[in-house]
Amino acid sequence: MTLIKTTHPKPHQEARLAREKLHLEGEVPDGVLRAEIDASWRRSLSHGVHFNGKHELTLESSASLEVLLASNRLLIDAAMPAIDYLAERQGKEGLIILANSDATILAVEGRADRLKGSGLQDITLGACWSEAARGTNALGTALVEARPTLIDCGEHYLDRLSDFSCTSVPIHCPQGDILGVLDLTREGPLGRVHDSTALLAMAVSQIESRVFNASYPDQIVLAFHSRRQYLESPWQGLLAVSLGGQILAVSAQACQLLRADRSALVGHRCEEFLGVDGLQLLARLQQGGVGSLQTAKGEFFYKTLRAPQRSINVGTTTRPAAKPAKPPPDLESLAGSNVRYARALRMARQGLANELPVLLLGETGTGKEVIARALHMAGTRCDKPFVAVNCAAIPEGLIESELFGYREGAFTGSRRGGMVGRLQQAHGGTLFLDEIGDMPLALQARLLRVLQDRKVAPLGAGEEQDIDVALICATHRDLKRLVEDKHFREDLFYRVNGISVMLPALREREDFSGLVGRLLAKLDAPTVTLHDDLSKLLGGYHWPGNIRQLEMVLRTALAMRESGDSVLTLDHLPDSMLDDLTTTERPQAGSIRENELELIRQSLDAHQGNVSAAADALGISRATLYRKLKQLRL
Repeated sequence: MTLIKTTHPKPHQEARLAREKLHLEGEVPDGVLRAEIDASWRRSLSHGVHFNGKHELTLESSASLEVLLASNRLLIDAAMPAIDYLAERQGKEGLIILANSDATILAVEGRADRLKGSGLQDITLGACWSEAARGTNALGTALVEARPTLIDCGEHYLDRLSDFSCTSVPIHCPQGDILGVLDLTREGPLGRVHDSTALLAMAVSQIESRVFNASYPDQIVLAFHSRRQYLESPWQGLLAVSLGGQILAVSAQACQLLRADRSALVGHRCEEFLGVDGLQLLARLQQGGVGSLQTAKGEFFYKTLRAPQRSINVGTTTRPAAKPAKPPPDLESLAGSNVRYARALRMARQGLANELPVLLLGETGTGKEVIARALHMAGTRCDKPFVAVNCAAIPEGLIESELFGYREGAFTGSRRGGMVGRLQQAHGGTLFLDEIGDMPLALQARLLRVLQDRKVAPLGAGEEQDIDVALICATHRDLKRLVEDKHFREDLFYRVNGISVMLPALREREDFSGLVGRLLAKLDAPTVTLHDDLSKLLGGYHWPGNIRQLEMVLRTALAMRESGDSVLTLDHLPDSMLDDLTTTERPQAGSIRENELELIRQSLDAHQGNVSAAADALGISRATLYRKLKQLRL
């Protein structure tokens, strides 16, 4: 792991000199700051961040914070054991901070009482510390640099942070993308923080292992290394393999151990690298303990992290018998008593089986990804990858590399070894493009060609590679209207609009009580019921957040139960949530479309120009809001 070098002889004095020049002349002086900080200050200046910026919070409503935490639950759950461990050892003098890939804070532990009185009042849950919002800081700059980052006293862009030093290490998901960042912030210079950098990196390794394991609950997940004693260490490799024997994901350490790039591993058969197919590997793993494999790369010791319980009989000289077909999920149960909706889902399943694209339409929170996953599991590709891409959540400049991947050196700042695109990751399985209505026009043309030719070329690569994917798209927007307004290509619309399914809003569903029961069962509370008062309140609410919002309300009520409570009442909900649920005002249909410009202006004014907070208040992503600002020429 490479850290940003901090061997500059006098960082504090030179940072102070650079700050004085910035105050007097409004420019970053040349050759004063170390290169990484110089580049970050210049980016901060170009973003319009003022060096005298005051305390600024991002999420002001409890509902927005609940949605933020719920959407990052996987990362939070994986990180909390490591955060607690760090807080015991480092929290007496500083803060341990967890943020997501947008630099929005998800957890804070340590001496918050002491440091918040020293200029850090806005280090709190829901506050965004991106470089574009707060200037040079370890959380935001580590995400831009995509590597561990150290910021010494005086090197922060904001004046009020001059007394603090920070260390941040990015957290990666199984596909190698940045999932979040872990940070240690303390008063005083970096000299006392260097010893903590290795501890922080080891904590991130543990977090990545937990995320990796949790991301593949129904697949084979194993840890391995060429030396037995390195198992359960940060240097072990992680591998996820489907029951059909296809490699689904590899960690960075696994790539080093197998001496291959992710692009050469993901999507390939495991026997090419491990010498055994998926069923044989599963049979070995179910024996438990530590085992070893003789491969073309040498001997590897492995330990099972996850192995689905299946009845398997693997002979020594004959091929294993074919697995019985897995019964598809009952999609009709997702439709409840809505006959028309159930029929649409059956047609979508049939269409997907015959290589027709499926388009899911509906408001935000109606469960489009749940339906997409159910359709995937109901088909013949159920043991192949399901790869989801939210076209609205990825910054416009990164969508192309996310979808198509890139080769090493394809552009400045590209990762060493390149990156496998989501299209290639989904090869053989299902690609789910969520919020496709927010995809930039320039990228729509390239996606259309890929869908027509079934070939993809990563950025910086001359050769094209065949891809075989089932396609499911989703959007909460009116694609026909976008086509009329020239914001969505007509030819792409007809390419993705094979079988169209309209997901009903929660307020339109007639099976509300049945849906509540299914959600309670999903939340491991199948015997819990609702009191009549609470049932009446929930049944009469207009649910702007749809099923996602309902699930959060039920999750909160369950968390507030006392031992032995089996009936949820109004007393199990916090006052802020009750206030939201008793609001009778309902949004007018089409109000965002008809008054889009005014709504955006009002939201920006209400949040003092904070784009992240304004986007959250409007229920859209930052990337979407930036595109709308450009379109409206604000």
